Amino acid sequence: MPLNLELKLKLDTHENVESILKKNNVCVSEVIDQKDVYYFVKNGLLKLRIEGEKNTLIKYLRDESGNDRWSNYKIIQLTNGNAEKFLSELFTTETIVKKIRKLYWLLNTRIHIDVVESLGNFLELETIVTGKREEAIGRFNKVIEIMNLDVRKQFKCSYRDLMLQKQNDTN
Repeated sequence: MPLNLELKLKLDTHENVESILKKNNVCVSEVIDQKDVYYFVKNGLLKLRIEGEKNTLIKYLRDESGNDRWSNYKIIQLTNGNAEKFLSELFTTETIVKKIRKLYWLLNTRIHIDVVESLGNFLELETIVTGKREEAIGRFNKVIEIMNLDVRKQFKCSYRDLMLQKQNDTN
């Protein structure tokens, strides 16, 4: 399974983060309108990510309790028909998360600046492990240093968890 080291922070505004990225000559790679449909599963997380006509099924196994947030994942591209309708006939939908994501790359780290419907502004880092974990940790920490992030304020959960919590709080 591929492996990422991750960080998620809630932001009041994206201006400071975007300013730091600009000062370091890191440009937006793309802006993505995403819809993530989370399904009830026994272990881990299962979501369908919809980006325009692109449908990706993603399975996550992640320990949210550790000091570092390592994520194992598997990805399957779905190409035919309406994937959301098809999967809704097989699985119970748990929640849906809609967001606009600005994607940046720095030191083999995906930097997501997200505006999440009903939840607000977030920053996510996902450093891809391509060799040894220690190398990924070094790159991850360097990005945190460059961006002057306070890791003590991180959320160790998914947007799914935050959305479910919000739904429970309003019921």
